Order: sequence, then structure tokens, then C-alpha cells
Amino acid sequence: MQTIRVVCAHDCPDMCSMLAHVEGGRVVRIQGDPANPLTAGFACAKVNRDHELVHSTQRLATPLRRVGPKGEGKFQPFGWDEALDQIVARWKAIIAKDGPLALLGYAYSAHQGQLNRGLVNGLFHALGTSRLQAGTVCDTCCETAWDFTVGPVGGADPESVAQSDLIVSWGADLMATNVHLWAKVEDARKKGVAVIVVDPRRSRTAQRADWHIPIRIGTDAALALGLMHILVRDGLCDAHYIANNTVGFDRLKAEVLPRFAPARVAEITGLAVSDVERFAALYGQAKSSFIRLGEGMTRLAGGGQALRAVALLPGVTGAYGRPGGGALLLTAASCELNYNAIRKPSGPDATRLVNHLRLGEALLEMRDPPIRGLFIASNNPAVTNPDAGKLRRALAREDLFTVVHDPFLSVTARYADIVLPAATYLETEDFYRSYGSYYMQWGHRAVAPFAQSRSNLEVAQALAARMGLKDPIFAMSPEAMLRELFVDATGTVEGTDPDRLREAGPIRIAPKGGQHFRTASGKLEFHSAAMAKLGLPPMPDWHPDPQEEADARRWPLRLLTAPGYFQSHTAYSAVTFLRTREGEPCCILHPDEADARGLTDGQRVRLFNDLGTVGLVLRVSDEVRPGVVLVPGQRPDEEAVSGTINMLCSDRFTDVGEGATYQSTFLDVAAWRA
Repeated sequence: MQTIRVVCAHDCPDMCSMLAHVEGGRVVRIQGDPANPLTAGFACAKVNRDHELVHSTQRLATPLRRVGPKGEGKFQPFGWDEALDQIVARWKAIIAKDGPLALLGYAYSAHQGQLNRGLVNGLFHALGTSRLQAGTVCDTCCETAWDFTVGPVGGADPESVAQSDLIVSWGADLMATNVHLWAKVEDARKKGVAVIVVDPRRSRTAQRADWHIPIRIGTDAALALGLMHILVRDGLCDAHYIANNTVGFDRLKAEVLPRFAPARVAEITGLAVSDVERFAALYGQAKSSFIRLGEGMTRLAGGGQALRAVALLPGVTGAYGRPGGGALLLTAASCELNYNAIRKPSGPDATRLVNHLRLGEALLEMRDPPIRGLFIASNNPAVTNPDAGKLRRALAREDLFTVVHDPFLSVTARYADIVLPAATYLETEDFYRSYGSYYMQWGHRAVAPFAQSRSNLEVAQALAARMGLKDPIFAMSPEAMLRELFVDATGTVEGTDPDRLREAGPIRIAPKGGQHFRTASGKLEFHSAAMAKLGLPPMPDWHPDPQEEADARRWPLRLLTAPGYFQSHTAYSAVTFLRTREGEPCCILHPDEADARGLTDGQRVRLFNDLGTVGLVLRVSDEVRPGVVLVPGQRPDEEAVSGTINMLCSDRFTDVGEGATYQSTFLDVAAWRA
């Protein structure tokens, strides 16, 4: 049996270093690589089964062309050369008639390898097509808010929790989305460090913590500002740190914090006044408090304000300046590679943008020219995008030439004209840098690609050659592309010899010292002049959102979506064991809400609002509060009673970053009727 050092390419902050055990050309077992101190020798429950994903009987073996109506999934196999020739012929015809803006390429998060993800985008950048403003379905709100507050730089090192004296998981279910950090947190708990979870749901992480704070959805900014109010009142601020490392705190203290006394915060958040006071006391007494920020709390109308308010808390107590203290959102910004060599080899600096979360609107309504050609690599927007019904109507356009490159016949792929079989990460060579820890690593190919499947990189290079692109990157080997990534690399990766990376295993790239700030002022910004120039509130605040208030008057329940523990998204749908462990796609209601509707556990129910109706199985549990319906995981239609939950979520924007507002969705639940 052969053991090969690989890296998990799923969209997850941990970026696990792993060992693939291969026998007879098949991956027979996956385990965590003990050489990575964060991975620490174990893989999560999902990735433990990735050998079943690679060798699934549902894998696509050949290119397919559509022979039935879009959406029905009727295809027939044909050859790669014919498929590529047809794609290029259609693209050239579209460009000849409407110009390159009539094409749109889409490669986002399903393969986290810098080469396989980046080169597809590089292809469309070089062609001068319309460009996807990627990530608005996920992280642009929180990243933009972080950048306004801390700057485009990574946050606290997750391994530093070994030095923390208080750990707060704020809006993050670590056991579902960051399990290796949770292992470090549990080690700290054994030494007596208290762990607090702020989450509307009593998640598995919340159950295991020392204290769960069940905040009302969308009120995180109010709670954070309330804590600051008490810290000021009780003299628990680090005046020296504030004076030397921050800007605008005095304005916040004078103009905002007086409105967030404990009684008002309790009314807004649904918490007891005593709990607000207790939380502030614990946080103020800690010297090296660590906050893990979850992205989910920013996927609503006031998400940017929420992130800014919570991210500023360590500046009030000076925790940003101490080992084990601070806040962690993402780490990738501190890994300063030459990304443009892959992502932007040539092409215009600026062109027409298509917001990721409004892809459906763009495909239906964009003119001069309309989008006539769409290429999607290893993503499933017909399930993951908000207002998924609108997107599916757009994908059903007969005049939209759609190509999908995916290992499986996803819901999105069923709308394609041509489907190309994609290699998985265990069948590709690539370079990885984590976005939730400070490691980088080369990931080797464990096995040959299944049947006729090809990597994103190979497909991008083949299409580039047929389209006549001459950029050297489209003819380079992965090893040569890796060298390009490190040309003029700066920050913690400066001076790295790329030729040593292939056999080096995981390499730690954590910055030294306390939190660095890269705002315009070079300091932590309680008051942001950059936001003021854009007409945005320069200081964090909380106000009820008028649209949410109007929706709440019409619909009695608010949606909370969260990753499933075994089916976080459709990338794992092909693994029968994981689907069985997760159970049927479900919604979760508090017993009071179920009783009021005459609903029982295990019953089929419909979730509905003005955008549509979705059918799921009901679970009755007090893990959520009354007034909330929880839907864990993103599941494909065929597993549910009907549809998928994002059909009920609008494509409205967040307050900053033009992000998605899944948690600003209001609806009702009733018994299912066919």
C-alpha cells in the first residue's frame, strides 16, 4: 500500500493536511497528517469518506451533450475533442456577434487549489469577458467589514488559543465548520479556560461549551456594543492600547455607546440583563480573549455592522496586542502571493461585473449585450445561490449556451448544454494556502483521474489553446505555475523557494507578534473615514432593518440556515454513508411553534413565502427559540420532499460588500400538500 501526502480542497477554513492510502489504483483510506499541528492526525467525519466520493458510482465518466429540455438531465455521451470544439465554436460565434462581454466564467470555491481554481478565472480574464464578482454568496460582507476595521490582513492565529484565557465562538459552529480549531479549544478547556458560544442555535458546539448565549438573529452588533458600554462604565478598557493602536474610540464612546445600556441590549437581543452583564464582566476581566468570528452572522441585512462591532471588542480590552488574544475571521490576506499570474495573465483591467448572488437576475435581465455563454466549474449555484428559483428560470433559457464542469450531474449541470467530467482534488496536483489557519502546502495527486475526467487546470489550458490565447501560463506545468505564484511574494511567504514545496509537507506561515493593522490609518478603526467617504456609517451601530420589520409583520418565522454536520453542501451528496448519517433534508421548529400549527416530529411540511414553496421533513426541538425555523445544510432537490431552501431567500444585498442576506428571510411552515 502506498501513502501519499495530499491536502483537502473542500471549502473549509482548516485546509487539512492528509495522508491518502492507495492500493491497486484506488484510495482506500483517508487520515489526517500528524505533520500538521492543526490537522493533528485526524480528518473530519465528512472528509474521512472522501475515498467513497472519488470512487462513487455516480461519477461522470465522459463528456455529455444535452438531448432533452433544460433541467430534465437527459444527455448522451460524446468525446472530449468534439466537446471542446463545440464549446470553442459557440464561444467564437458569440464573441463575433456580441463581443466577449456576452460570455461569463464561474469558478469559485469547490476546489480550493490555487491553480485549479485560479486558472479558470484566468482564462476568462484573458478573454476579456464579463467577470463574476465572486463570493457575494458567502464572504464579501464579512471581508469588507473586516477590511474597514482591521485592514486586508489575517486575524489571530488559531493555534494561539493555547495561550488564551477566554475563548468566544461568535456565530461559528466549530464542530461543523472548524473542527480542528475545536480540538484546540477543548485542549484549552481542559486547562480551565472558559468557552462561550454566541449563537441563535444550540449547536453541538454550544452544547459542549461552558456557556451558550442564545442571541436573537441579527442582533450581534447590539450585543457587542452593549459589552463595550459596560466595559467603559466599569473601567475595564485598556486606555493605553486604545490611545496607541486605535482611532475613533472616543467618538464611539460619546455618540454610540450611551444608547446601548444593558436593559436596551437585553430587549434587542432577547437575553437577560444579567447575562449581558455577566458576559461583559468575563470579557473585561480576560487579558488574552480570543474570538472566532463566524461568517453566518453577516449574511443578513446588517451583517457588516455586526462584524465590525464584534471585531472591535479585542481593541477595547487590548487583547489584539497579546498572545492568545484578538479575533479571527480569515487568514488568507496575510499570504501575499503573486495570484495575478494565474488569475489575471492578460486582459482588460476592468470590465462588466456580475454579482455572484444575482447571477439569475444578470442572466435574465442584463443587456448590451445579454449573457449568451456561461461556464461553471465545480459549483452548484442552482442550489447554493439565493433566489434559486429565479436562477433556474435563467438557466432554462434556450439561447443561453451553458457548460458545466463537475464530477457529478448536479442540479446545475442538468441545465447545461454540455457537461464535462471533472477530476476531484485527490486526482489533481495543486498548491494550497489555508484561509482559516497559517499553513501552505503542495498537494500531490493520489490516483489517476476517474475514467475520462479532467482537472480544471487541464480544461482551462485546452480551451485557451483553442481560443488562441498565447499567455505562457496556459502552457505551463503545475510546477512552473507554482514558481510564478512566488515571484515577488511578500509578507510571511517572502523568500520561499517554490522548488522545495513539493516535498516539504505543511509549512507554517503565521505572522509574528500581535495583530497587525492595514487600514488607511494603520490602526484599528472604531471610526472609519473610508466608510464615511462612501456614505456608509463610519462607526458600528445597530438599528432595526425596515424591510425585516415589514417582512416579520407578514411572516411569523425567521429562517436560520447552518451547515449540516455530515452534509454541509452538495459536494458530499454522493456519499451514501454521510447522507444516511445526516438524515433526510429537514427543518427544525421549537415545540411551541410546532404545536401552534398542529405539526408533529417526522411530518412532511412546506416552508413558504412570496418566492415559493419548499418541502422538507419536520424535526421538533428546542435547539432553536420560538419564532425561528432552522434548516441545516444545502441539499439537492431529489433528496428533499420538494425543492431546496435557497428558493425562499431573496437576492437582497447586505449593508456592505453586496453580500447575500439568507438570514433576513421570513416565512411560514404548514403541513405538506402535494
